[in-house]
Amino acid sequence: MTRAGLTTERLTRAGAELADEVGFEQVTVSALARRFDVKVASLYSHLKGSQDLRTRIALFALEELADRVADALAGRAGKDALMAFAQAYRDYAREHPGRYDAARLRLDPGTAAASAGVRHAQMSRAILRGYDLAEPDQTHAVRLLGSVFHGYISLEMSGGFSHTAVPAEESWSWVVDSLDTLLRNRTAP
Repeated sequence: MTRAGLTTERLTRAGAELADEVGFEQVTVSALARRFDVKVASLYSHLKGSQDLRTRIALFALEELADRVADALAGRAGKDALMAFAQAYRDYAREHPGRYDAARLRLDPGTAAASAGVRHAQMSRAILRGYDLAEPDQTHAVRLLGSVFHGYISLEMSGGFSHTAVPAEESWSWVVDSLDTLLRNRTAP
């Protein structure tokens, strides 16, 4: 018999909240059971185990983040779209650090192909259409944006930019401006 009110969706949301509180790496079925004051066994009718929970949190975070990015991009183009895209990721990471980490969980190919990760790639490519990049430059640019934004956000979140008088916000704007310039001036080799 399962405890009333426990559903896979409710457990996934609670796991996402737990990830934000204690870090994604610390999320387990046992930790989630403690949160609901139930025995671990009672969660196994909803979850296969900790890896299943972590995958569900990752899928939830990818979907939530894709919705946020899509809202930020609505009606924007060029540099304005690039900045909105970057800022949506950065804001999400600040508000939901555990979920942000979850969104970067390596998924098996089938799960990844069916996830909102596909929407993230499509939105990246939509931004890049404004820069008139042909393949393979467009693929290189998608990877560049992901590397720069995720790298910057990860370094900032770990305190990597707290040892200088130059504000991280100023560098963030400089980085996005530089990417815009690079993408606008990119010519085929």
